[in-house]
Amino acid sequence: MWLVALLLGVVEGLTEFLPVSSTGHLILTSAWLDSHGFGFGGRRAELFEIFIQIGAILSVVVEYRGRFTSLARDVLRKEDARAFVFRLVLAFVPAAALGFAAHDFIADRLFSPSSVALALIVGALGILWIEGMKLPARTHSTDAMSCRQALGVGLAQCLALWPGFSRSAATILGGLGMGLDRRAATEFSFFLAVPTIAAASGYGLLKNLRHLEAGDTVWLGLSTLVSFAVAWAAIRWLLRYVSTHDFRAFAWYRIALGIVVLIALR
Repeated sequence: MWLVALLLGVVEGLTEFLPVSSTGHLILTSAWLDSHGFGFGGRRAELFEIFIQIGAILSVVVEYRGRFTSLARDVLRKEDARAFVFRLVLAFVPAAALGFAAHDFIADRLFSPSSVALALIVGALGILWIEGMKLPARTHSTDAMSCRQALGVGLAQCLALWPGFSRSAATILGGLGMGLDRRAATEFSFFLAVPTIAAASGYGLLKNLRHLEAGDTVWLGLSTLVSFAVAWAAIRWLLRYVSTHDFRAFAWYRIALGIVVLIALR
């Protein structure tokens, strides 16, 4: 079981903040584990995914601990802190509302390897399209974002409700489309991940915590710790990467993976 815990932690940590879809990769990984006799699926698998997502968002909190500390300290005292929190809330609401309304449909119809493969390819085409447009960057800091830009990113995040599309890809592409530069779009995607994943994880825990089995605490702790460490490294790497590269390489990876999955399912 410890190998499963390590694998899931690494997969989540690597893919949560890269524009390749952590949910899609976890669905594919769980399907692969199940097909190879590990019997890892259902509510128990959902619990593991919830905890490792918590580990991933904690890496954002640690990486930007100074920013989150100042926001918590200044939100009631300073206008710029209140404005930034308001923009985060504005970006959070669309996907949260749509996800709550469509939760059962998404869970019943879209959580399959074939659906993930299609979402990977569609999202990749979106990356290639946005990159091909060579949009001018008007905003170079998350502090300089407007409410309109934040809402645009939030509406784009709704695309990530299709497992495999990628929350990170949707929000970064939304940011680029709204005139943010690559670093600002990437950082706002990180910040937006905190309330988005925290809300989804909290909802998932309320539904699934009773399915926790004896002895799972050790494996949950291990996978969460691994997810945290790998995600933290991925965040730092991605910030360096976007300073000199675009996102096309991720698109080609997504297309290749999607095609491989569709062929394997035939």
